[in-house]
Amino acid sequence: MSTSTPHLAAIGMTVADMAASLAFYRRLGLDVPAAADTAPHAEATLPGGLRLMWDTYETARAIDPVGAPPQGGTPTGLAFACEGPAGVDRTYAELTAAGHTGEKAPWNAFWGQRYAVVADPDGHGVDLFAPLDG
Repeated sequence: MSTSTPHLAAIGMTVADMAASLAFYRRLGLDVPAAADTAPHAEATLPGGLRLMWDTYETARAIDPVGAPPQGGTPTGLAFACEGPAGVDRTYAELTAAGHTGEKAPWNAFWGQRYAVVADPDGHGVDLFAPLDG
């Protein structure tokens, strides 16, 4: 019997439109093969080995018909570090120009970061941030 402690290995998100979701996250630099756009499940390995996984609502319901989240978004949110305050502004502008909903325009947060929030295609809040002194 192993005495090792479990460790976080993956974060999963349930999405209504796999292609739209993956296109959004590719704009943020994640490497997901184009063939995944039509798959019921997709993954990207992040630096350090953590995986980000996407499943369609249909796949989630096949796994757990009772517990699968309803369409229209879930409370999952991710945060992406940008290259300096100008990087936050630029990334926010690029995503909103591409039609994604800006939930909070870039601002200088009291905790010392330039911060903004954009909704992905499923309504997940995606934070963009960078240190103000960088």
